[in-house]
Amino acid sequence: MLQNILLPILSLCLTLASAAPVSGDALTTLGHHHNNNNIGYGTGGGIAGLIILILDIIVIVEVLQSTRPASHKLLWILVVLLFPLVGMILYFLFSNRAQHKSGGSYEPIP
Repeated sequence: MLQNILLPILSLCLTLASAAPVSGDALTTLGHHHNNNNIGYGTGGGIAGLIILILDIIVIVEVLQSTRPASHKLLWILVVLLFPLVGMILYFLFSNRAQHKSGGSYEPIP
């Protein structure tokens, strides 16, 4: 139960950290620095971070529901959590999703 709570929180923290401004003048943007780069300093970075967070959560849920061994699940989740954007792209490109897809439906009643 605790793991189900900690994984999204950790993913959120990592996603927000990756969307944070990198330059040293981030503290001077309150009226002193007129930069029209909304992706780095404004709403655009938050929206991009939110989109990446949602996609990362989708990847994590898909990995947890797959038929992979537990060690492979853990490895994919770590890659996605440590590298939110790159990990998600690597998962969609190289994970062989069709082979490890769970049935996703209920078993028929005999």
